[in-house]
Amino acid sequence: MAKATRRTTRSAKAAPKAAADPRDAIIDAFMALAAERSVRGIELGDIAERAGLSLATLRESHAGKLGILAGFARRIDLAVLAEGDADPESEPRDRLFEVMMRRFDALAPYKPAIRRMARAARCDPALAAVLRRLTLRSQRWNLAAAGISHGGLKGRVAESGSALVYAETMKTWLDDDEPDLGATMATLDRALRRGERGMRMMSNLCSVLPRLAERGRRARDGEEATAA
Repeated sequence: MAKATRRTTRSAKAAPKAAADPRDAIIDAFMALAAERSVRGIELGDIAERAGLSLATLRESHAGKLGILAGFARRIDLAVLAEGDADPESEPRDRLFEVMMRRFDALAPYKPAIRRMARAARCDPALAAVLRRLTLRSQRWNLAAAGISHGGLKGRVAESGSALVYAETMKTWLDDDEPDLGATMATLDRALRRGERGMRMMSNLCSVLPRLAERGRRARDGEEATAA
């Protein structure tokens, strides 16, 4: 857990500044409302009213609540990526650790809303599916910022594994109100180490399978030749 204990400086949990862009004002209004009530209980008119905008402006900017959620996820992605790529000289696990902690820093002002949505998703399959889809998309950017790239099946497994690590750490983060987020970092460190071992096992398996397939092909060829 050496990496986790080195992270001592946290960004301030300041409230978001007033938004000049209507799209940002709508996202801010939605997240403020989401901290007060369930997503299902938020009407489009409530969002427009809280943002101080017309319904026409709301419709022009977003297709609906799911679109606003996607816009919020994009905002967080941009905040994470704006800090640049992680140190290429460090280990992949440490790079991903740093990028994921950036994401939790960016999410900090919205923790009450995220906590409420996470609880609601436990009994709302539709909301859970949306949050999972947005999480997977964000993990692609996390991996890119960490300089971790895999193609094909291994890439999809890496994205899914990263999403699982994030989800596990999120559970701790939602209840971690300490300034240094020590519990969050400890959970993230453990989850990343397990994920790293899993990816190593998969790499080993991927290197063995072609050889096994070739042996099987040769055995079948030999059986066919004998039968002939």
